[in-house]
Amino acid sequence: MKRENLPDRWANIKLLLGFCCVVAFTVDAAGQGFKWDGEAYGYLSGMDLQVDSLLNPDNQIANLPEKSAIAELRLNLRARWDKLRMSMRPILLAQENRNDLQEWQHNDAYLSQWLISFQAANNLNLNGGREILNWGPAQFRSLTSPFYFDNGRDNPLQELSGIDSAWLLWSPNREQSLSLTWVSGSGHNQEEIWHDTVLLKAESRGDEWAGGLILSQTPDLKPFAGLYVQYTVSDALLVYTESASLTYADALRLHTDESQPFTIESESPRRTNTLLGAAYTLENGQSINLEYLHYRHGYDEQEEAAYFAAAEASPLWAAQALAYAPPLLGRDYLYLVWQSNPLNTTGYWRLMATHNFTDNSQKYSAYIEYRVSDSITLFALGEVTHGDVRQEFSSLYRSTGTLGLKMALP
Repeated sequence: MKRENLPDRWANIKLLLGFCCVVAFTVDAAGQGFKWDGEAYGYLSGMDLQVDSLLNPDNQIANLPEKSAIAELRLNLRARWDKLRMSMRPILLAQENRNDLQEWQHNDAYLSQWLISFQAANNLNLNGGREILNWGPAQFRSLTSPFYFDNGRDNPLQELSGIDSAWLLWSPNREQSLSLTWVSGSGHNQEEIWHDTVLLKAESRGDEWAGGLILSQTPDLKPFAGLYVQYTVSDALLVYTESASLTYADALRLHTDESQPFTIESESPRRTNTLLGAAYTLENGQSINLEYLHYRHGYDEQEEAAYFAAAEASPLWAAQALAYAPPLLGRDYLYLVWQSNPLNTTGYWRLMATHNFTDNSQKYSAYIEYRVSDSITLFALGEVTHGDVRQEFSSLYRSTGTLGLKMALP
């Protein structure tokens, strides 16, 4: 079988499996094996753009929305029969966007996640679907997942979408597990590069510690290796670390030649990134996380200055700089989170601060929920950056704000 035929054939298989899930849920809707819940969102968002942006002059490149009105429905469907378990997470989205250049709509309906799981034995599960392949304790960024460097934990409103895959999970006991995963496709709004990735993950846990080793191979990239460990020092203190060795595709390589300031390489050099973190829980249930990330795929101070200088020289270079830059521009970051007790029935809040030591830019954000009733919750999310157009966090926008409500279903 030719490799280029596999994605189309797998797409037909996924369509058939999805249809089977819908039929199964419909047939069993009146039985005890079917359950569903969800949330309906309605919110308004605004963004104060950086008017002198070097990466996005006059918003001509990124075309970011300055105002948005969004309605979203997130559902969870679950069914179980003996050793077979199915779940689906459909998302319906309607969005109106506006900026000084244009107005446009974005409507979407998709499966963010879906799963078919069969328990072949007491310690063996066969699984297939669209799953979020993310793990590890880090809040700021996930180093040990090759797929989700941005884990979405600094944006409580973000909906992560899974990656189409099939995997075998072996759990001989509660302390150890081993899984072998084959990634068949990219899922919804995921990078196509992950097709035919093979991943092996081994996890182990004890009374006071847990850890995992992740190895993966993606076609056209060198192997990925990741490791995470966490240790409970006391009832209040948890310490953890994540580290990964990897390469990136389509990497932006900087040059000193001003006539050709950078080129786009098919694969970046191998680098090892490391995150150290600690979480402290207060007596009232509030918690504080402090993390330090050393990111060797980013730029040092001189390289970051050259990056912005190249973007300023030409709109073409600005577009390339924006599209092919590493996920983070700097080398060293400090991330702080202070959040309320998640079990509080009246509401929840989360305060976040990020500092880039390379260029000394900062980003501050806050999220708050207030529970009006058992089904209605008001929420607000705000973000403010500190720096100028030649610093990472303030290079595109100065602030953002979101205000809305969500309703629990049914």
